[in-house]
This record gives sequence, structure tokens and C-alpha cells, in this order.
Amino acid sequence: MKISIINGPNLNLLGKREPAKYGSTSFDDYLATLRERYPVIEFDYFQSNIEGEIIDEIQRKGFTYDGIIINAGGYTHSSVAIADAIASVHTPAVEVHITNISAREEYRHRSLIAARCLGSVAGFGLDSYRLAVEALIEKLKQEKSE
Repeated sequence: MKISIINGPNLNLLGKREPAKYGSTSFDDYLATLRERYPVIEFDYFQSNIEGEIIDEIQRKGFTYDGIIINAGGYTHSSVAIADAIASVHTPAVEVHITNISAREEYRHRSLIAARCLGSVAGFGLDSYRLAVEALIEKLKQEKSE
């Protein structure tokens, strides 16, 4: 199984950025934990602060990978183009947020990408990514048994 994790703007600062909100673990350190926990899954990781690069990555992985986990960061609430990219590919995507976006500022309550994804996981810190992996595993098991 191949899963691509795509992170958007400012997520390169995890571990440094607002640790009370986002924790003190870098994403690279957390990714090592995921790889240990799921040794049979090939994880690919991409992060960009640039909307077009995120779209390009979705298009690169969206026809060959088994799943995409996407945390579009601030683009979640503003990027029709990222939502369209997710809808344009065959690979199922799960939206992830480290914080509970519904408990934050009003403008963060609406996700433009959620409707294009299998589902959303939010508010469980970095563990939101693990929960998304579990959701993709279950979805792919269901598809194989059908």
C-alpha cells in the first residue's frame, strides 16, 4: 500500500510553531513513528507553502497511490483549486487537521476540500494522521472485498 501525505502552508514549522496548539514534535519525527507502526505501508511525504505545488503533487500521486492524506492548512478554507485537484484524481483522499477547526476562528469552520474527500479527521493533534491512515486501510479492505 502506498499513501502520500501532503501538507500545506506553515506545516513545515511543526514542532516550532505555536507548540501549545500544534505540539512540539516535528512532522519528520512523527512520520518516523507512522513508518514504524505501519511497516507494510510506503509513505511518501510532501510539504509546500505554495498552492500550485500542492496541486501538482495531488496530480502526481492521484492516479498511482492507494491513498492521499491531505492537510491543506490555511488553503482548506480558500482553495477551490485544491478541492478541484482532489476531485480530479482517482486516489481517495482523507482531510486532516491537527486542531479542531470547528472550535477555532469562524473563517476556519468551512472546508472547501471536505466534500471532495472520503472524510475528515480533526482535533487529535498529530494522531489525526494515524486515524486517517486507519480510515484508508479500512476503505481499501472494503473495496477489495466487494
